[in-house]
Amino acid sequence: MASSRRRRGGAVEEAEESDERWLLTYADMITLLMALFMVLFSISSVNVSKFVTLQRSLQDAFSGRILPGGRALKESGGSTTSPTVASTPPTTSTAVTSDGAGKGGKVDAKAAAAAAKAEQKDFKALKVRIDAYVKKHGLDSKVTTLVTRDGLVIRLLTDKLLFGSGSATVQPGGRGLLSQVGSLLRAENQHVIRVRGFTDPIPIHTAAFPSNWELSAGRAASVVRAFAEAGVAPERLEAAGRAALDPLTSNATAYGRARNRRVEVLLPRVATGPAAEAATKPAEKPRFAPNFGPEGLR
Repeated sequence: MASSRRRRGGAVEEAEESDERWLLTYADMITLLMALFMVLFSISSVNVSKFVTLQRSLQDAFSGRILPGGRALKESGGSTTSPTVASTPPTTSTAVTSDGAGKGGKVDAKAAAAAAKAEQKDFKALKVRIDAYVKKHGLDSKVTTLVTRDGLVIRLLTDKLLFGSGSATVQPGGRGLLSQVGSLLRAENQHVIRVRGFTDPIPIHTAAFPSNWELSAGRAASVVRAFAEAGVAPERLEAAGRAALDPLTSNATAYGRARNRRVEVLLPRVATGPAAEAATKPAEKPRFAPNFGPEGLR
Protein backbone atom coordinates (compact mmCIF):
# COMPACT_ATOMS: atom_id res chain seq x y z
CA MET A 1 0.00 0.00 0.00
CA ALA A 2 2.80 2.36 0.89
CA SER A 3 4.57 1.75 -2.42
CA SER A 4 1.29 2.29 -4.22
CA ARG A 5 0.89 5.63 -2.49
CA ARG A 6 4.42 6.63 -3.41
CA ARG A 7 3.78 5.81 -7.04
CA ARG A 8 0.64 7.81 -6.99
CA GLY A 9 2.44 10.67 -5.24
CA GLY A 10 5.24 10.54 -7.80
CA ALA A 11 2.69 10.69 -10.59
CA VAL A 12 1.17 13.79 -9.02
CA GLU A 13 4.58 15.47 -8.71
CA GLU A 14 5.42 14.60 -12.35
CA ALA A 15 2.11 16.03 -13.52
CA GLU A 16 2.81 19.29 -11.68
CA GLU A 17 6.24 19.57 -13.32
CA SER A 18 4.72 19.00 -16.78
CA ASP A 19 2.18 21.76 -16.23
CA GLU A 20 4.97 24.33 -15.53
CA ARG A 21 7.08 23.60 -18.63
CA TRP A 22 5.19 26.23 -20.67
CA LEU A 23 6.89 28.91 -18.59
CA LEU A 24 10.21 28.19 -20.36
CA THR A 25 8.69 28.72 -23.79
CA TYR A 26 6.92 31.88 -22.61
CA ALA A 27 10.15 33.30 -21.15
CA ASP A 28 12.04 32.58 -24.41
CA MET A 29 9.34 34.35 -26.44
CA ILE A 30 9.44 37.44 -24.20
CA THR A 31 13.24 37.58 -24.52
CA LEU A 32 13.06 37.38 -28.33
CA LEU A 33 10.40 40.10 -28.47
CA MET A 34 12.54 42.40 -26.33
CA ALA A 35 15.54 41.82 -28.61
CA LEU A 36 13.35 42.52 -31.67
CA PHE A 37 12.12 45.83 -30.25
CA MET A 38 15.70 46.87 -29.40
CA VAL A 39 16.81 46.17 -32.98
CA LEU A 40 13.86 48.12 -34.41
CA PHE A 41 14.63 51.07 -32.14
CA SER A 42 18.30 51.12 -33.14
CA ILE A 43 17.36 51.01 -36.85
CA SER A 44 14.96 53.93 -36.44
CA SER A 45 17.72 56.21 -35.05
CA VAL A 46 19.71 57.65 -38.00
CA ASN A 47 22.76 59.90 -37.74
CA VAL A 48 22.16 62.33 -40.62
CA SER A 49 25.76 63.45 -41.02
CA LYS A 50 27.09 59.87 -41.10
CA PHE A 51 24.34 58.89 -43.54
CA VAL A 52 25.30 61.75 -45.87
CA THR A 53 28.98 60.77 -45.63
CA LEU A 54 28.08 57.15 -46.47
CA GLN A 55 25.94 58.33 -49.41
CA ARG A 56 28.82 60.41 -50.78
CA SER A 57 31.27 57.50 -50.38
CA LEU A 58 28.96 55.12 -52.25
CA GLN A 59 28.48 57.67 -55.04
CA ASP A 60 32.25 58.03 -55.40
CA ALA A 61 32.72 54.26 -55.34
CA PHE A 62 30.27 53.66 -58.18
CA SER A 63 31.26 56.70 -60.22
CA GLY A 64 34.03 54.88 -62.06
CA ARG A 65 36.88 56.68 -60.27
CA ILE A 66 37.35 53.88 -57.73
CA LEU A 67 35.69 50.72 -59.08
CA PRO A 68 36.22 49.76 -62.76
CA GLY A 69 32.89 49.71 -64.52
CA GLY A 70 31.38 51.68 -61.66
CA ARG A 71 29.75 54.19 -63.98
CA ALA A 72 27.76 51.41 -65.66
CA LEU A 73 26.67 50.10 -62.27
CA LYS A 74 25.65 53.58 -61.17
CA GLU A 75 23.62 54.20 -64.32
CA SER A 76 21.91 50.80 -64.60
CA GLY A 77 21.74 49.81 -60.95
CA GLY A 78 19.92 46.53 -61.50
CA SER A 79 16.47 48.06 -61.60
CA THR A 80 14.39 48.67 -64.69
CA THR A 81 12.93 51.87 -63.22
CA SER A 82 14.69 55.22 -63.33
CA PRO A 83 14.31 58.39 -61.22
CA THR A 84 11.81 61.03 -62.21
CA VAL A 85 14.53 63.49 -63.26
CA ALA A 86 16.13 60.95 -65.59
CA SER A 87 12.79 59.91 -67.10
CA THR A 88 11.88 63.54 -67.85
CA PRO A 89 14.71 64.93 -69.99
CA PRO A 90 15.33 68.67 -69.71
CA THR A 91 14.15 70.87 -72.53
CA THR A 92 17.77 71.91 -73.04
CA SER A 93 19.12 68.40 -73.62
CA THR A 94 21.41 67.74 -76.54
CA ALA A 95 19.75 66.47 -79.72
CA VAL A 96 21.20 63.30 -81.26
CA THR A 97 20.59 61.96 -84.77
CA SER A 98 21.42 58.55 -86.18
CA ASP A 99 23.54 58.27 -89.31
CA GLY A 100 22.04 54.87 -90.12
CA ALA A 101 25.47 53.48 -91.10
CA GLY A 102 26.23 51.41 -88.00
CA LYS A 103 28.37 54.16 -86.46
CA GLY A 104 25.90 54.86 -83.65
CA GLY A 105 24.57 58.38 -83.11
CA LYS A 106 26.41 61.62 -83.74
CA VAL A 107 25.76 64.95 -82.11
CA ASP A 108 23.92 67.46 -84.24
CA ALA A 109 26.13 70.50 -83.69
CA LYS A 110 23.41 73.01 -84.51
CA ALA A 111 20.89 71.41 -82.13
CA ALA A 112 23.53 71.12 -79.39
CA ALA A 113 24.40 74.79 -79.73
CA ALA A 114 20.72 75.73 -79.54
CA ALA A 115 20.21 73.57 -76.45
CA ALA A 116 23.27 75.06 -74.73
CA LYS A 117 22.11 78.57 -75.58
CA ALA A 118 18.63 77.87 -74.16
CA GLU A 119 20.12 76.42 -70.99
CA GLN A 120 22.38 79.46 -70.63
CA LYS A 121 19.34 81.70 -70.97
CA ASP A 122 17.45 79.71 -68.33
CA PHE A 123 20.39 79.98 -65.91
CA LYS A 124 20.58 83.74 -66.37
CA ALA A 125 16.82 84.13 -65.85
CA LEU A 126 16.95 82.12 -62.62
CA LYS A 127 19.97 84.15 -61.51
CA VAL A 128 18.04 87.38 -62.04
CA ARG A 129 15.13 86.13 -59.91
CA ILE A 130 17.41 85.07 -57.07
CA ASP A 131 19.41 88.32 -57.22
CA ALA A 132 16.18 90.34 -57.06
CA TYR A 133 15.13 88.59 -53.85
CA VAL A 134 18.62 88.96 -52.36
CA LYS A 135 18.77 92.68 -53.14
CA LYS A 136 15.25 93.32 -51.83
CA HIS A 137 16.14 91.79 -48.46
CA GLY A 138 19.62 93.32 -48.17
CA LEU A 139 21.52 90.03 -48.46
CA ASP A 140 23.97 91.14 -51.16
CA SER A 141 26.94 90.58 -48.86
CA LYS A 142 25.80 87.06 -47.99
CA VAL A 143 24.52 85.56 -51.25
CA THR A 144 26.28 85.45 -54.62
CA THR A 145 25.01 83.83 -57.82
CA LEU A 146 27.38 82.91 -60.66
CA VAL A 147 26.84 81.35 -64.07
CA THR A 148 30.00 79.34 -64.72
CA ARG A 149 31.13 76.59 -67.06
CA ASP A 150 29.92 74.09 -64.47
CA GLY A 151 26.44 75.61 -64.30
CA LEU A 152 24.57 77.97 -61.98
CA VAL A 153 26.24 78.42 -58.59
CA ILE A 154 24.43 79.92 -55.58
CA ARG A 155 26.96 80.73 -52.84
CA LEU A 156 25.62 81.31 -49.33
CA LEU A 157 27.98 82.63 -46.64
CA THR A 158 26.85 81.03 -43.39
CA ASP A 159 27.94 83.45 -40.65
CA LYS A 160 25.09 85.34 -38.96
CA LEU A 161 22.65 84.03 -41.56
CA LEU A 162 22.31 80.24 -41.83
CA PHE A 163 24.22 78.69 -38.92
CA GLY A 164 25.68 79.58 -35.57
CA SER A 165 29.24 78.73 -34.61
CA GLY A 166 29.72 74.95 -34.54
CA SER A 167 26.06 74.30 -35.43
CA ALA A 168 24.23 72.71 -38.37
CA THR A 169 20.79 73.95 -37.37
CA VAL A 170 19.38 76.63 -39.68
CA GLN A 171 18.81 79.89 -37.82
CA PRO A 172 15.44 81.67 -38.05
CA GLY A 173 16.97 84.46 -40.16
CA GLY A 174 18.06 81.99 -42.85
CA ARG A 175 14.86 79.97 -43.13
CA GLY A 176 13.08 82.52 -45.29
CA LEU A 177 16.02 82.72 -47.69
CA LEU A 178 16.25 78.93 -48.08
CA SER A 179 12.48 78.67 -48.50
CA GLN A 180 12.47 81.29 -51.27
CA VAL A 181 15.48 79.81 -53.07
CA GLY A 182 13.90 76.36 -52.74
CA SER A 183 10.68 77.64 -54.31
CA LEU A 184 12.60 79.06 -57.29
CA LEU A 185 14.52 75.80 -57.72
CA ARG A 186 11.27 73.82 -57.52
CA ALA A 187 9.80 75.91 -60.35
CA GLU A 188 12.94 75.40 -62.48
CA ASN A 189 12.51 71.59 -62.23
CA GLN A 190 15.13 70.72 -64.86
CA HIS A 191 18.45 70.12 -63.12
CA VAL A 192 19.95 68.11 -60.31
CA ILE A 193 20.72 70.26 -57.25
CA ARG A 194 24.08 69.56 -55.60
CA VAL A 195 24.58 71.14 -52.17
CA ARG A 196 28.07 71.23 -50.64
CA GLY A 197 29.05 72.50 -47.20
CA PHE A 198 32.41 74.12 -46.39
CA THR A 199 34.10 75.16 -43.14
CA ASP A 200 37.31 76.94 -42.20
CA PRO A 201 40.34 74.84 -41.14
CA ILE A 202 39.94 75.50 -37.39
CA PRO A 203 39.24 72.01 -35.97
CA ILE A 204 36.05 71.21 -34.09
CA HIS A 205 35.63 68.39 -31.56
CA THR A 206 32.09 68.00 -30.18
CA ALA A 207 29.80 65.06 -29.51
CA ALA A 208 27.69 65.92 -32.56
CA PHE A 209 30.60 66.87 -34.85
CA PRO A 210 33.89 65.06 -34.18
CA SER A 211 35.51 66.96 -37.08
CA ASN A 212 34.81 69.57 -39.76
CA TRP A 213 33.75 66.77 -42.13
CA GLU A 214 30.67 65.99 -40.06
CA LEU A 215 29.92 69.69 -39.54
CA SER A 216 30.10 70.53 -43.25
CA ALA A 217 28.04 67.46 -44.20
CA GLY A 218 25.45 68.29 -41.54
CA ARG A 219 25.09 71.85 -42.84
CA ALA A 220 24.66 70.63 -46.42
CA ALA A 221 22.03 68.15 -45.22
CA SER A 222 20.15 70.94 -43.39
CA VAL A 223 20.00 73.02 -46.58
CA VAL A 224 18.81 69.99 -48.56
CA ARG A 225 16.11 69.39 -45.96
CA ALA A 226 14.98 73.02 -46.24
CA PHE A 227 14.75 72.70 -50.04
CA ALA A 228 12.72 69.50 -49.71
CA GLU A 229 10.34 71.25 -47.31
CA ALA A 230 9.97 74.00 -49.94
CA GLY A 231 8.69 71.40 -52.39
CA VAL A 232 11.82 70.43 -54.34
CA ALA A 233 11.63 66.80 -55.50
CA PRO A 234 13.92 64.70 -53.23
CA GLU A 235 15.40 62.77 -56.17
CA ARG A 236 16.89 66.03 -57.48
CA LEU A 237 18.80 66.73 -54.25
CA GLU A 238 22.35 65.75 -53.32
CA ALA A 239 24.32 66.76 -50.20
CA ALA A 240 28.04 66.51 -49.45
CA GLY A 241 30.52 67.92 -46.95
CA ARG A 242 33.92 69.24 -48.06
CA ALA A 243 35.23 70.43 -44.67
CA ALA A 244 38.00 73.01 -45.25
CA LEU A 245 38.79 71.89 -48.81
CA ASP A 246 38.44 74.21 -51.84
CA PRO A 247 38.81 77.55 -49.98
CA LEU A 248 37.81 80.71 -51.83
CA THR A 249 40.61 82.71 -50.27
CA SER A 250 43.39 82.50 -47.67
CA ASN A 251 42.50 81.32 -44.17
CA ALA A 252 45.23 83.48 -42.63
CA THR A 253 42.74 86.18 -41.57
CA ALA A 254 39.29 86.26 -39.95
CA TYR A 255 37.95 87.84 -43.15
CA GLY A 256 39.27 84.97 -45.27
CA ARG A 257 37.96 82.29 -42.92
CA ALA A 258 34.52 83.94 -42.88
CA ARG A 259 34.40 83.83 -46.70
CA ASN A 260 35.38 80.16 -46.72
CA ARG A 261 32.57 79.19 -44.30
CA ARG A 262 29.81 78.72 -46.83
CA VAL A 263 27.28 76.47 -48.54
CA GLU A 264 27.29 76.23 -52.34
CA VAL A 265 24.34 75.11 -54.43
CA LEU A 266 25.18 73.94 -57.96
CA LEU A 267 22.81 73.29 -60.83
CA PRO A 268 25.15 71.44 -63.24
CA ARG A 269 24.88 71.90 -66.98
CA VAL A 270 23.12 69.25 -69.03
CA ALA A 271 23.65 70.65 -72.53
CA THR A 272 27.07 71.16 -74.09
CA GLY A 273 28.08 73.49 -76.85
CA PRO A 274 29.62 76.87 -77.66
CA ALA A 275 27.27 78.68 -75.29
CA ALA A 276 28.47 76.58 -72.36
CA GLU A 277 32.14 77.03 -73.28
CA ALA A 278 31.66 80.78 -73.56
CA ALA A 279 30.19 81.01 -70.05
CA THR A 280 33.34 81.99 -68.20
CA LYS A 281 33.43 83.00 -64.57
CA PRO A 282 34.16 86.75 -64.19
CA ALA A 283 36.65 88.05 -61.69
CA GLU A 284 34.77 88.28 -58.41
CA LYS A 285 35.19 91.41 -56.33
CA PRO A 286 35.31 91.00 -52.56
CA ARG A 287 31.98 92.20 -51.28
CA PHE A 288 31.89 90.50 -47.91
CA ALA A 289 33.63 92.30 -45.06
CA PRO A 290 32.42 90.90 -41.75
CA ASN A 291 33.34 92.71 -38.56
CA PHE A 292 34.27 89.75 -36.39
CA GLY A 293 36.78 89.15 -33.66
CA PRO A 294 40.30 87.75 -34.13
CA GLU A 295 39.06 84.24 -34.84
CA GLY A 296 35.56 84.91 -36.15
CA LEU A 297 32.87 82.25 -36.21
CA ARG A 298 33.28 78.74 -37.48
